[in-house]
Amino acid sequence: MRERRGATPKSLYPQCPPCHTTPHHKLIRHRGNNEGRRGVAGNQVFRITPDGHEDVELLQKLFQNMTINCLLSTQNICFQHDPNVIRRVLIANLQKEMEKQTGYRSSRRRRSVLQYDYEVYHSLEEIQSWMFEMNRTHSHLLDMFSVGRSYEGRPLYVLQLGKRGRPYRKAVWIDCGVHAREWIGPAFCQWFVKEALNSYQHDSTMRRLMNQLAFYIMPVLNVDGYHYSWTTDRFWRKTRSKNHKYHCRGVDANRNWKVKWCEEGASSHPCDETYCGPSPESEPEVKAVAKFLRKRRKQVKAYISIHAYAQMLLYPYSYKYATIPNFNCVESAAHNAVTALYSAYGVRYRYGPASTTLYVSSGSSMDWAYKNGIPYAFAFELRDTGYFGFLLPEAQINPTCTETMRAVKAIASGLLKKCTG
Repeated sequence: MRERRGATPKSLYPQCPPCHTTPHHKLIRHRGNNEGRRGVAGNQVFRITPDGHEDVELLQKLFQNMTINCLLSTQNICFQHDPNVIRRVLIANLQKEMEKQTGYRSSRRRRSVLQYDYEVYHSLEEIQSWMFEMNRTHSHLLDMFSVGRSYEGRPLYVLQLGKRGRPYRKAVWIDCGVHAREWIGPAFCQWFVKEALNSYQHDSTMRRLMNQLAFYIMPVLNVDGYHYSWTTDRFWRKTRSKNHKYHCRGVDANRNWKVKWCEEGASSHPCDETYCGPSPESEPEVKAVAKFLRKRRKQVKAYISIHAYAQMLLYPYSYKYATIPNFNCVESAAHNAVTALYSAYGVRYRYGPASTTLYVSSGSSMDWAYKNGIPYAFAFELRDTGYFGFLLPEAQINPTCTETMRAVKAIASGLLKKCTG
């Protein structure tokens, strides 16, 4: 999920300032050195809702009436004896919840590419091995290529799905893993590829989409950050580029695009989570994708970026409060998508312009795509609404991806029809 400048959004697990508890750098760092393995043993996640009492005056002043998530040490729990504070434990043992996703119990299920488990989270190495295998076994419908290399030299792989040998007039771009800690994103991109290939023969809708459209799928855009979230810091967000003036590393890959760059909703400080970078497209990952899409701006008709979490479907603008020229068509596509998503399990998604539905932010990939001629540009914020947050349990991968698949298919199907709104 994309963070708001100058406030602590409810998508994070920040320190509760009046409590003097777990240091800020354990999960979400705004200033200071970013290096080193992050231990969270003994920590819990609380949701605290200020109720206006004097005991929480400072908290109310800082966050006003927002509901926030608060990471605390069990040795020093904020307001634990104050009956006036409304609080709820979201995650009783943060370390244990993290180990469920990376521990030994599920690791054996991840190793075999031939028996790939789509209902667990996978490391970057496993995802890339899976991509090679899918390219080898489904060459009639899939092609794998690289659009460049990351800051740390990793290849930026993309999968092209669709009937080979057809001159595609329209295409859909889907990227996942822009923010490293949002593991449900890469899980969905893999799920989409699997479902598209497996259902091609018996699902008439999917077959029609694959025959008439090209799908460009990028399972992990921020490859360096995603790798780091597995090896060192589960809650890492940014890229891993170095800054010459500060020890802090990384740029927010969703604030680095050349559209109202580094204005409202982005930070110019390298240690902030929403750091926009030293210049637009300073990050090789962003530059590579932008270059690829610029070359295909006449072909790509839909841009979809998968994020988490909030249960929202957003469209432009992010950087201003204004209505896009083709509002009726995009609004209709969003409505059809969330309706299709709801039909799976009854999960409700909010939808609308990002600036009013979520918050104002500048330099986003969605706004860039729209400004560069892609008429349907969307950003999904997948499950949940904050109970597990970035630690969405593996048990929810299947339903989350199943419902999102319906939404994406609805958007893609709309491209085959002419909208006159």
